[in-house]
Amino acid sequence: MNDKNTLAAVLGGAPAVTEIHDRALNWPILTSEDEHAVIDVMRDGNISTHPVIRELEKDYASLTKRRYALAHNNGTSALFAAFFAIDLQPGDEVIVPSATFWASVVPMLWLGAIPVFCESEPERLGLDPDDIERKITPRTKAIVVVHLWGLPSKMKRIKEIAEKYHLKIIEDASHAHGAYWNGQPCGSLGDISVFSLQGDKLAPAGEGGIFLCDNPIYMERATCLGDITRIIELDTPAQRFAATSFGMKTRIAPLSAAIARVQLRYLKERNTLRTSNIEYVSRGIEEYGFHTYLAPEHIERTYFEYIVRYDIPKDGLSINELISALQREGCLIGRPRYPLLHQQPLFTEGAYKSIVRLSDDRRLPDYSKVSLPITEISNSNLIKLPSFPNACKDILDQYLKAFEKVFSQTREIKEYFSKNKKRAEEK
Repeated sequence: MNDKNTLAAVLGGAPAVTEIHDRALNWPILTSEDEHAVIDVMRDGNISTHPVIRELEKDYASLTKRRYALAHNNGTSALFAAFFAIDLQPGDEVIVPSATFWASVVPMLWLGAIPVFCESEPERLGLDPDDIERKITPRTKAIVVVHLWGLPSKMKRIKEIAEKYHLKIIEDASHAHGAYWNGQPCGSLGDISVFSLQGDKLAPAGEGGIFLCDNPIYMERATCLGDITRIIELDTPAQRFAATSFGMKTRIAPLSAAIARVQLRYLKERNTLRTSNIEYVSRGIEEYGFHTYLAPEHIERTYFEYIVRYDIPKDGLSINELISALQREGCLIGRPRYPLLHQQPLFTEGAYKSIVRLSDDRRLPDYSKVSLPITEISNSNLIKLPSFPNACKDILDQYLKAFEKVFSQTREIKEYFSKNKKRAEEK
């Protein structure tokens, strides 16, 4: 196979991907509309408590059909407010995923709550309902559900388990703006739900978070925790905390809220393009044995990031060989960016104990002994591709050509890597 265009690049051929990535991967998409929204707030002069914050909250309440929405300065603060709102106490256990960003878990430590790491199921990468049930003890108070990468979790079983054991569900929907499960919007599936509006998210604000619920007590507690201008508006005895709050300040900046409102207006349109691009590539590479997490019929998923699973076939390329070969073809491809939390020093070295500060350390788990074999195996086989938020078909076809070249020359590529490894060992 001597044709430079058909020979794999790692073997000396021409790279398949020649299109410039900049336009295809441009995100966030900020236009003059975002600029004008920010300038309007600046010209008004109220850059701390501008009404744009309340308007953003109405937008998210409408999107999710929730009764209450409270904007926060980031998703981490909104998650902390969620844990505070359900009144977690020192020693309470919360079942959590390990495959997630740390903010889904770590803030609860400041309340003395104990994360109990649970397996993720390999079909959708959400919490495994069977393992949830195995991990429940008399001290379990809640479950944290994360719709990882924009794919809603197995909510039917999770909701049934929560109801059976009287547990609260904290829904971290930070990857799932605009996603639906059984016709219900993500952000409406937990007792409390949270979105992050960080700059990479599907409806970004730069920094921001949204706390959502239907329970007035949860809303009151979240308000008292950190929205110092709104406590005075409460028509309950909690108004007495207006002079102090509960020691935090979590209000979103109006300039961020202004951007967030504009971005939300284009959420469906931009999700549609991104999803169409990713599904086009997914259908093309599934024939090579990838599990691309295409959604089942009852789910309308979104793609915060494009993650696929490569189950290595017998005599196939290793993960590292595959990534290297595709990178040589010009593909921007690598490993997912979230390390598993149960393997992180905060937990394995016991450093978390300086945050939890329970009076009886004997109740604190030794996370160095935690093993999640299903999650660990599945996570080791994940690959991250670009999410193509603004791509045209040309670059998508070039990515498909890169995969075709690599998988049609697997034997030769394996021999190439084997020879290189042997040479390196002999030096």
